[in-house]
Amino acid sequence: MRHDPLNDIINQIKNASKIGIHQIEVSPAARMTGRVLRVMQDYNYLKSFEVIEDKMGSKFKITLSDTINNCGVIKPRFPVKIKTLEKYESRYLPAQDFGIIIMTTTKGVMSHVEARKNGLGGKLLAWIY
Repeated sequence: MRHDPLNDIINQIKNASKIGIHQIEVSPAARMTGRVLRVMQDYNYLKSFEVIEDKMGSKFKITLSDTINNCGVIKPRFPVKIKTLEKYESRYLPAQDFGIIIMTTTKGVMSHVEARKNGLGGKLLAWIY
């Protein structure tokens, strides 16, 4: 029984990247996970992804790029104001302007760079560099 589908998919992406696999299929295909994958694709950590409908449920077919060094899920999902976002950047990212933190805001799922640009706070979901 899966308790956190986002964590399962991020771990499968990290493991596939470490061993050099460029294409994986992961399930279940949740809407929140799709939005996180879209942000990863916008920053060129993924080449592409698509939803595959199956009799057992839908899943994602993900094509990885070679730019992933490490990634993970942030638990618990900390609520963050825009003023305190820098504290979490230094905690989860190795250097300034290197990698992204993916967060959910009132305007949707986006990176911490976009959230700072729009002046939005939210909850932290994942990090990748």
